[in-house]
Amino acid sequence: MNGSAWNRLGAAQLRSGTMLVLALLVVFGFAFIIRPMLRDGPPGDYETRQGDIALSGGDFAAAMRHFETALAKTPGHRGALMGRAIVLMQTGHEADAEAAFDQLIEQLATTTAADDRTGQGALAAAYANRGILRDRSGRSAEALADYRQSLRIDPQVVAGPGMIDRVLHGDPQPSTVAKRAVYLEGQLRLPKAERRLQLPELDQRQRMYKP
Repeated sequence: MNGSAWNRLGAAQLRSGTMLVLALLVVFGFAFIIRPMLRDGPPGDYETRQGDIALSGGDFAAAMRHFETALAKTPGHRGALMGRAIVLMQTGHEADAEAAFDQLIEQLATTTAADDRTGQGALAAAYANRGILRDRSGRSAEALADYRQSLRIDPQVVAGPGMIDRVLHGDPQPSTVAKRAVYLEGQLRLPKAERRLQLPELDQRQRMYKP
């Protein structure tokens, strides 16, 4: 092999080695730099995101574990408090769920600044979810009061699930807080004998709200 061929071979090996080093840097860079950055944030945020994923997938036990871990790190974490209350509600622990929503609403109402859009959205969602809980148990007037308060605070947050949620749940026309509030208001104006406050085929379309 002449000198020129050796030079070409050496250059090819150098390029190959350089590419391998770059590939390793990308892998190790993701493992040791990027991945930790994805987990950085206020204590409990990562666990709350994991809990939300589990909750969306219907794994309530895993969701509760994540939310409890988040709350152990940050006792007042509003996302974890919301998630925990929703899990309790969805698993049939109505009294505990209502107490959890009460706690969250009190915390947010007393600590959230008027210009904190995320906090105001969480407060609106908490009222909406407590309204759904009360609605399901037949406490229509209390549910309507919660729906109204939710809409006053942030009507955009409770406008209804987005397209992704509709696809996941297979429901092109999910019930919304506004629709339910209008319906309840009309029914409560009727004489008791004429009211039809529960519509199972529509009520089951209601989705929990997570800002």
